[in-house]
Amino acid sequence: MRQPFVIGGLAVKPGERRLVDLPISKLSNHAPVTLPVHVLHGAQPGPTMFVSAAIHGDELNGVEIIRRLLRTLTPGSINGTLLCVPVVNVFGFISRSRYLPDRRDLNRSFPGSATGSLAARLAHLFLTEIVKRSQVGIDLHTAAIHRINLPQIRCVFRKHPRVRELGQAFGAEVMLDSAERPGSLREAARAVGVDVLSYEGGEGLRFDEFAIRAGVDGITGVMLKMGMLDLADGVEPPGERHTPVLINASSWLRSPEGGVFRTTKRIGDGVSVGDIVGHVANPYEDVAVEVRSPRRGIIIGRTTLPIVNMGDALLNIGWSEEVSERASPERAILADPDEEDEVID
Repeated sequence: MRQPFVIGGLAVKPGERRLVDLPISKLSNHAPVTLPVHVLHGAQPGPTMFVSAAIHGDELNGVEIIRRLLRTLTPGSINGTLLCVPVVNVFGFISRSRYLPDRRDLNRSFPGSATGSLAARLAHLFLTEIVKRSQVGIDLHTAAIHRINLPQIRCVFRKHPRVRELGQAFGAEVMLDSAERPGSLREAARAVGVDVLSYEGGEGLRFDEFAIRAGVDGITGVMLKMGMLDLADGVEPPGERHTPVLINASSWLRSPEGGVFRTTKRIGDGVSVGDIVGHVANPYEDVAVEVRSPRRGIIIGRTTLPIVNMGDALLNIGWSEEVSERASPERAILADPDEEDEVID
């Protein structure tokens, strides 16, 4: 007989689903703020997995992904325990902001502290109550506002075969070998022995149906791989699966001039060295500057704004360094891949 799952002082019985509110803080007007967690404690034993969204408050696709996921699952269909946190950064979500009220990035604040800043306290609570209770996690993200990402998994798959297997089970179009950044959820989870996949898809403050469906199907695929679901129990099978394209490097191609950027390239398109990927035209002159790809790869992200300044990020190109064709056309300017708003975990 399984034991109840105890969280936030509440005991969730086997075969039961509960919404548990974990106290975070109080607003300046004394209104309490909590971290709501959906707990699905299966009747049968199995692993514990968490799914989280909106660590950045303006990244909304994950909120909808979790909502749809919960519509399809019941505790009776789960082996193990599923913890779903639709909105981690509740402060940023309310204000439609990536950050917390003190302008800190929650995904650079782990492992946090019980007595630190607001970001540190929220990070500590999430790590203690959710992450450390799990064996695997899936953290849902989007691109920053005015950018869009191809559905992709980011993880360290070359060093960790189990993570690679789970990433392939997710079935996104691309899997990027991405280092765990200091202060990130993935780094803090790794330190306590928890494997975390970061899912990227769509853009900030927008719903993207393609990315949402890919996210729901991906989570279902991981749960099937882990033995948490059985299709024989009436679980809806995931949709079309992909064999991910494995890449281990990415960089933003920046605008060589200011003006209006025009491109026919879409996320998911392949490019080769020297390909013309767009033009930047000055609105006052009949001149258009060609923008060429500096390498062979796949477009995993792009700007959604046609008006650009010199140096603005245009297209995020991913590639595998083992097979890259190295070239550096004059007009191409590559971004520093470590810039916080360019590569988001």
